[in-house]
Amino acid sequence: MMKGTFTLLVSVLICGLLAGLRPAEGISWKMVDEGLALAEFAAPQKSAVGDSKITVVRIDPARYQFTLLNAGKKGEKIRTAPQWARDKNQLAVINAGMYQTDYVTNVGYMRDFEYVNNGRLNKDNTVVAFNRKVESVPEFQIIDRECQNWEELKDQYHSFTQGIRMVDCHQKNKWGQQPRKWSMAVIGKDKQGRALFIFSRSPYTVHDFIQMLLQSDLQLYNAMYLEGGPEASLYLNHQGTRVEKMGSYETDFNENDDNHEFWPIPNVIGVSRK
Repeated sequence: MMKGTFTLLVSVLICGLLAGLRPAEGISWKMVDEGLALAEFAAPQKSAVGDSKITVVRIDPARYQFTLLNAGKKGEKIRTAPQWARDKNQLAVINAGMYQTDYVTNVGYMRDFEYVNNGRLNKDNTVVAFNRKVESVPEFQIIDRECQNWEELKDQYHSFTQGIRMVDCHQKNKWGQQPRKWSMAVIGKDKQGRALFIFSRSPYTVHDFIQMLLQSDLQLYNAMYLEGGPEASLYLNHQGTRVEKMGSYETDFNENDDNHEFWPIPNVIGVSRK
């Protein structure tokens, strides 16, 4: 090995050690059903809390229906993720977004057909859209308002939920570094147009978590933040595969790994077979 190459290799290894990173591992997918896959892999950056695992459910929108479920709809009530799945015959459920202090209203715009949970579009730049009205648009997408025409797209779907952009349409990290960290539930879209339900119980800064997702084999196209801390939830129960993931750690709120129960949440995205 040439001296210059050896020196470069040593520098890279030292930088990795200083950053607390391990070599990235490939993602091994378990096929739960046709068009539905599950993966759990070690995060390349070890968290100070928990197992440092990232769980991903990958869903093909051509084969699965996405449903926006809301406690604010007539006759409904707040539920845990497993309760939402059981009561509404959903095989998978994840948070639909952060909610306000009334435990009903989404922080950003949220609409499902004729039901309007929050009619106000805030400054956040991503909106998850599904239940399309026309076949000229994808069945599922995460609209980036800085890359796409929201005024056109808002009339081409029935279901929307708005949240904070994590990864833009150019696969750039849009979250600045900060000291706070927490468990996370995230929704993404890969470069093949499949939906990704992403979860980490171990806490990370959002910036670092995004970097790990971008450097992974997920082929991430873009992503939106859904929820953090104990409220973050991911549930899957299908074909003998059961996943129950709830968050715990959140800086300045619940700085421990002691929560082992799903918290009731008002708005979720559910998945069922078409």
